[in-house]
Amino acid sequence: MDELSEDLDLLPATRRALSHRIAVAQSEGRAPSVSAAVARGGVVVWEGSRTSVPGHGPDGNVQYRIGSISKTFTAVLVMRLRDEGLLDLADPLEKHLPGTRAGEVTIAQLLAHTGGLAAETPGEWWERTPGSARPELADVLGEEPFRHAPGRRFHYSNTGYTLLGSLVEALRGRPWEEVLRAEVLEPLGLDRTSGAPQAPHAGGWAVHPWADVMMPEPLEDLGLMAPAGQLWSTTRDLARFAGFLLRGDERVLSERTVREMRTPASPPEPGIAESGYGLGVQLTVDGGRRLAGHGGSLPGFLAALWVSEADDVAAVVLANCTSGLPTSTVAAELVAIVAAAEPRFPEPWQPFREADPVALELCGPWYWGTSAHVVRLKADGALELEPVGATGRAARFRAEAEGSWTGLSGYYAGETLRAVRRDDGSVGHLDLASFVFTREPYDAQAPVPGGVDPQGWRGIG
Repeated sequence: MDELSEDLDLLPATRRALSHRIAVAQSEGRAPSVSAAVARGGVVVWEGSRTSVPGHGPDGNVQYRIGSISKTFTAVLVMRLRDEGLLDLADPLEKHLPGTRAGEVTIAQLLAHTGGLAAETPGEWWERTPGSARPELADVLGEEPFRHAPGRRFHYSNTGYTLLGSLVEALRGRPWEEVLRAEVLEPLGLDRTSGAPQAPHAGGWAVHPWADVMMPEPLEDLGLMAPAGQLWSTTRDLARFAGFLLRGDERVLSERTVREMRTPASPPEPGIAESGYGLGVQLTVDGGRRLAGHGGSLPGFLAALWVSEADDVAAVVLANCTSGLPTSTVAAELVAIVAAAEPRFPEPWQPFREADPVALELCGPWYWGTSAHVVRLKADGALELEPVGATGRAARFRAEAEGSWTGLSGYYAGETLRAVRRDDGSVGHLDLASFVFTREPYDAQAPVPGGVDPQGWRGIG
C-alpha cells in the first residue's frame, strides 16, 4: 500500500477558486491592482493578481506599502530584547526610555495596545505629512498622551508603537530600520522588505468613491512613526514572514516566543466580536477558524496577513488603493478556501520510543470531587487533562526539570501540576492549583479538602 502523503501543490479547482476570489475583490473593491499569495507548510503554493492596467499584472516580487503590519516586525524586535534579558515585559517604559511623559506604561501594555495612549498624534494627519513635522517624541505624544488609564482596556495606539521603536533604538544604539534589517529581515531572507520603496513597486492611489477616476496619494517618510507603519514588502516576503510567525526561527525568535506573541494579551475590542490582540499580533475568529496576523493601511495602500495554525495555511493580500477593498476579509477567505477544499493531513500516529515512566504512571482516570477527568500522555511529552463529561476544565501541561508540570492552556495556564506520593512510593493524588485529583471520587485515603464522610457512599434510607 502506498504511504499517504500531503502534496503541497494545490489542486486546479482550488487554484481557480483563489484566482476567482482575487478577481472579484479587485473588481468590487475598485482597486488599481491587488496581489495575493497563499502558503501551506511554510511554502508559497499559490500567487495571483489582478490589475486595471493591460498586460502583465504584479507578481510576488512587487512591493506594496504594508502599513501597520510594520507593528508586528517592531514587536519581534522588542521580544528579541526580552529574550536576551535586556528588558522585562513588565518593565515600565521609563526604566529604559526616560522622559517621555508616558513612562508609567509597561512594555507589555504598549505591545498589546492596553497602555491607554492616544490612537493618533496631535496636529495634522501623520500618515499624509512628513515625519519631519514630528521631530521629537514630545511632538508624537502631545501634551495629553493618555486617553485611558493604563491597563484598563484595549485602545489601538500608533503612538505606542512609535515609543516601542524608540525603545529598540535606545537599547540597540542604532536606528530602528537598521536593527530590523540586521536582526529580522536578513536572517529570514526578506530582501524585498524595506523602509523606502524599491523597484518594482506599486504606486499608491485614491479612487473616487462615486466615480471611476483616481489620483495619486503622497508617499511620505514617517520619521519617528516608522515603527508603526513605514514598511514596504511583497506577497512572497510576507508569506515567508507568516511562516515565521507560526514556527519561529532560532536565528530570530523561538517557536515558543512567537506562540507567546499569538496568545491573547488584551480583551476584545468593544463592539467587535471575536477580536483580540496578542503581542504585536491581531487575533480573530473567522468561520470558527482562529487566525493570527495583522492588517495595514496607509494612504494609497491596503494590506493583510493571516495565518491559521490549525490548518498550517497563511494568506497575504496587498492592494494599492486607500479604501474600498477589504483585504483582511479577503485574506481570511483565501485561508478558508484552501483549508476547506484541501484539509490538512494529520501527522501519523507514532508510539513513544521511550516514554517517561513517571508521566505514564499518571495516565488514566482521575476525579476532582465527583467530576471525572482523564490524563493522557502525548508523543511530544506533554500531559493533557480533559473532562470525561460535557463540562470541566481541559489543559495541556509541559514537563519541568524538577518533576512537576506547568499548565499551557485554559484555566490552568501557568499553574503547577504535581504528583504527590504515598509512603510506599505510589502516586496517591495529583495537586493542581490547590485542587486534589484522586483515583476514586472523594478517595478517603487522600487529603481531600474538608475531609470525607467516614460512612462513605450510601443511598437514601
